Amino acid sequence: MPIKIPDTLPAFETLVQEGVRVMTETMAIRQDIRPLQIGLLNLMPNKIKTELQMARLVGASPLQVELSLIRIGGHKAKNTSEDHLLSFYQTWEEVKQRKFDGFIITGAPIELLPYEDVTYWAEMQQILDWTETNVHSTMNVCWGAMAAIYHFHGVPKYELKEKAFGVYRHRNLKPSSIYLNGFSDNFEVPVSRWTEVRRADIEKSESLEILMESGEMGVCLVHEKKGRRLYMFNHVEYDSTSLSDEYFRDVNAGVPIKMPHNYFPHNDPALAPQNRWRSHAHLLFGNWINEIYQTTPFDVEEIGTDL
Repeated sequence: MPIKIPDTLPAFETLVQEGVRVMTETMAIRQDIRPLQIGLLNLMPNKIKTELQMARLVGASPLQVELSLIRIGGHKAKNTSEDHLLSFYQTWEEVKQRKFDGFIITGAPIELLPYEDVTYWAEMQQILDWTETNVHSTMNVCWGAMAAIYHFHGVPKYELKEKAFGVYRHRNLKPSSIYLNGFSDNFEVPVSRWTEVRRADIEKSESLEILMESGEMGVCLVHEKKGRRLYMFNHVEYDSTSLSDEYFRDVNAGVPIKMPHNYFPHNDPALAPQNRWRSHAHLLFGNWINEIYQTTPFDVEEIGTDL
């Protein structure tokens, strides 16, 4: 089954060209099926790029998925036009009465700020609490994951001496996990962050389980055993060129930045990087959506009453 998104969304044509099945409202109505309701709380400045990355992974599922784009109401995006936001996004206030089978919270370029200094932290806390009653399963990514694990478990973040930046090998710590079905014993994941969470703090909570870890970069993926929450601290959703875009952006701006680790062929920025994580990105999101499908209530309004 395809993913249902507005046919005028910029990501639509790109997804079609990549072979991802997409559908219009008219096509969706013809199918006698309840599509999975997935919400994307997009906190990134360049929302169009993030929409495409997430829609690509969600749309690879054999299930029909309806993706809703959501933003923080009181925060103005710097790199996305107001027309795009008004055409395709709803604020959380506008959707908070709805129920969602799955909900994705993205990263945000505010890692070095204390959580309480983030201008929309109060709304973020409300949203995280709301996911407990209105969302069946949540995928939290990068800063979104750090914010969520801090909010629910008090796990702190620590500032790094230099940016964790590149493609690093990770270990599959729980091959029997439903979320790691089909994963290799070790695999590569893009990393781009200025902060980290630490194993010792996570292990203080009996409800948290570490699923992926890197010897160099530390914890990557954590599973909430009872709350159906996943915390992904790295960027498995990244495009092939995402790290190079960040690297050249900083180079051109005169910002000190090291070349991303294990990314450019022969460490030559003139050579196009190869994507070595795409298959595992699709596996993770496919496993997550399949688990949602297997466990979510048939009546979407019953979500939040089944825990």
